[in-house]
Amino acid sequence: MRDSLTSIIPVGRIGAGEEIAAAVLYLCSDDAKFTTGTSLVVDGGYVAQ
Repeated sequence: MRDSLTSIIPVGRIGAGEEIAAAVLYLCSDDAKFTTGTSLVVDGGYVAQ
């Protein structure tokens, strides 16, 4: 199953927990205080393909 998932993700692998956590930390930081009304998609480019 893992191989079939990675074959459809453009970056060719499943994201690591640290990568997901980095997105969450960004959203919780002051750097994101002007980020409103949008979705932050963290999927290795799957939606963009």
